[in-house]
Amino acid sequence: MAFVQNFPFLSIILSLFSGPLCAVLDGKWARRVNGAVIVIIGILSAFVLKNVISAGQPYVYRMGHFSAPWGNEIRVGVLEAFMACFFCVIMLLCMMGGIRERETEIEEGKQNLYYVMVNLLLCSLLALIYTNDLFTAYVFVEINTISACGLIMIRQTGRTFEAATRYMIMSLLGSGLLLLGICYLYAITGHLLMSNIREQVQLLAASGQHHISLMVALGLMSVGLAIKSALYPFHAWLPDAYGYSTLSSSAILSSLVSKGYIFLLIKIFCRVIGFDVVTESKVVNVLFVFGIIGMIMGSWSAIKEKNLRRMIAFSSVAQIGYIYMGLGLATEAGIVASIYHVLSHAATKSLLFVAASGLSDASGGSDRYADITGAGFRNKLAGTAFLVGSLSMVGMPMFSGFISKLFFAQAAVGHAHKMLPTVIALAISTILNAVYFMKTVIRIYTPMGAYEAVKGDGTGKADGIGKADGTGKADGIGKRDGTGKTDRAEENGAGSERSASDCQEVGGTGRQVIIWEQPAKSAALICFILLNLILGLNSDPIMRLIQGGIEMFD
Repeated sequence: MAFVQNFPFLSIILSLFSGPLCAVLDGKWARRVNGAVIVIIGILSAFVLKNVISAGQPYVYRMGHFSAPWGNEIRVGVLEAFMACFFCVIMLLCMMGGIRERETEIEEGKQNLYYVMVNLLLCSLLALIYTNDLFTAYVFVEINTISACGLIMIRQTGRTFEAATRYMIMSLLGSGLLLLGICYLYAITGHLLMSNIREQVQLLAASGQHHISLMVALGLMSVGLAIKSALYPFHAWLPDAYGYSTLSSSAILSSLVSKGYIFLLIKIFCRVIGFDVVTESKVVNVLFVFGIIGMIMGSWSAIKEKNLRRMIAFSSVAQIGYIYMGLGLATEAGIVASIYHVLSHAATKSLLFVAASGLSDASGGSDRYADITGAGFRNKLAGTAFLVGSLSMVGMPMFSGFISKLFFAQAAVGHAHKMLPTVIALAISTILNAVYFMKTVIRIYTPMGAYEAVKGDGTGKADGIGKADGTGKADGIGKRDGTGKTDRAEENGAGSERSASDCQEVGGTGRQVIIWEQPAKSAALICFILLNLILGLNSDPIMRLIQGGIEMFD
C-alpha cells in the first residue's frame, strides 16, 4: 500500500485529536491550530485525489487490518477525495470570513471551544465522506449534530438558544429514524459494511425476500437524512439556526453540514442499497415531489422575509429542494446534477452569508432590508460579492448556478413522467429566485437620496434609517453620540468617523468599509467569487470527475 493511501485515515484522526488540543489552548492559539489543521487536511486530500485519479480505481483501507465483523473500513474513490478537498476549501474560507464576528460575538474565554466544535465537525464530515461502515456513519452523524448545535448556541443569546434547541430536536428525530433504518437493514442482511450489505441486498431483491422490510429500512433512512438536511417541510429549524448564528457558523451550516448528510444519502442509494433497487421502491418519487415543493415554497418564504440573513436561509430550503429533485429523477444524470449543485450551493451560499455580513457592517450592524439601502456603495467588495452570488442563484450564465440548472434540465429531458414537472419547477423557481435576489441587489445599490425621494415624506429624513433629530444623532443605525462616532465603530474598534452628510454622499447611512479594513474577510470574498467563476466556466472537467466517482461507487 502506498503511503499516500493512509492520508484519509490520518485526516480523520488529525481533525479528531485537534479538538481536545484546542480545548486547552487560548482562543488565539486555538484559531491558529484550527486553520493549520484545515490547510493540512486539504493538502492531504489533494494528494489522495491525485493518487486515485492516477490509479483509476478506488481502494479500501482497513483500520487495524482486521476484516469484518471486527474491523472497520474506509473507502476512497475519486468523488470521496474530491469532496474532502472541496469541503476543506469551503471551511477555510468560511473561517477566514468570520474572524471579526467570532472575536466580537463570542466571549473571549469560550472562543477556544468554538474551534473544538469546528474541528469535530470537520472530523465528522470527513468520516461521512470516507466511511465504508454504515454504523460508523451513524456515529459520526451524531458527532456532526452535537458539533453543529454547539456552533449555533456559542453566541449565548436567547434566539440562538431557541434555534439550537429546535435544531437539536429535529436532528435527533432524524438521527433516530436513521438508526432504526440501519437496524432494520442489519436485521435482514447481517452486515454493516456497505459493500457487504450491497451484495446481500442484491440477492434479496433478486429472490423477492424481505421486500417490505427492505423498503421500510430504505424509507426510514431517507426520511431521517431528509430531516437532517432540511428538506421541505422538515426545515422549521433552519431559518433561525442560519439567521442568528455567528457568521462562520451560518456559512458552515448552510454549505457543509447539510451537504454531508446528502452525500451520505447518495452513498446509501448507490453503494448500500443499489440505485436499481431504490428506483423500484418508488422512494425516489416521494423525494422528487418534496424536492419540487421545497423549490417553490422555500423561494416563496424568502420573498416574504424582511431580514437579509433569514432570506438567505430560506433560499437554502429552495436549493436543498433542487438536490432532492435531481435524486428523484432516478437517473445517473440526475445524481451527477445533484452532486454538482452540492458544490455550487456550498460555494455560493457561503459567499452570500459573508457578503451579507459585509453589507451589515456598512449599515450599523443591521440585517433589515430598510437599513441596508445603499450598502453596496458603502462596502463595494461586499456589494460586488453579493451581486455575484445572487446572479449565480438566479442562474445567470458564467456562474455555477446556471450550470446546475442546465444539468438538471438536461437530466430531465426524455424522462417519461418527470420531464414536464422538472422544467416547470425550474422555470418557476428561477423566476422566484430573481424576485427576491434582484430585489435585494436593487436595494443595496439604491442611493439613499433616491430612496427618500421615492418615499416622498417631504422631510428629507429616512424612516427608521439614520433619521436625524435635532441633536444631530441618528435614531436607527449609524447613531452618533457626543463624540461623533458610530455605535458600530465603537463596538468594533474600527471604521472612520463620518458626518451625516458624508453618509448621504455615499448612498446611505452607516459607514464606508474599505477593502483592507478586514483583510481576511476581503480575501475570503475574493476567493469565493473566483471559486464560483471556476465552477461556472470550467464545468466539464468537474462533471467528468463526478461521473468517474459515481462509476467507482460500483
